[in-house]
Amino acid sequence: MINFDDIAKFTSSISRAAAARFEVNRSAIFSVSLFALGIILLATAGADISLAQLSNTPGSGVAAGDDRIYDMGTRMFDLIEGNLGSLIMIVAGLLAIIAASLGSYRAATSMLIVAVGAFILRSLVVIFFDFK
Repeated sequence: MINFDDIAKFTSSISRAAAARFEVNRSAIFSVSLFALGIILLATAGADISLAQLSNTPGSGVAAGDDRIYDMGTRMFDLIEGNLGSLIMIVAGLLAIIAASLGSYRAATSMLIVAVGAFILRSLVVIFFDFK
C-alpha cells in the first residue's frame, strides 16, 4: 500500500534541498550588475562619440578654454552673492529655526552651517583659490 505522507515528506525535502542549493544571492547579483554598468560607462567614455572626448578642431563648433570656465565661475558667484545667495541664506535660516523648534538639533546645525556658508562663500573662495 502506498503511504502518501512519506511521498509528501520526500518531495518536500527534495524541494527544500533544491531551493537551498539554488538560492539566489541578490546582493551578489546587484554587485555584478553595478560592476557591469561601470565597465559599460568606462567603455563609452573612451569612445569617439562620447561627449567627454569633444575635439577642439576647427569647424567643430566647440569653443573650449579657461575663459569659459572663468565666465561660468563668475556667473555662479554673481548669483550666489546676489538674490540666490540671499534666498539660500533666508531659507536655510528659517529651516534651522523650524528644525530646532521640532527638536532636531542636528538638522538645525546643518541648516545654520548652510546659511553661514552662503553668507561667506565669496570670501572663502578669494582666500583659498585667489579668484579675482
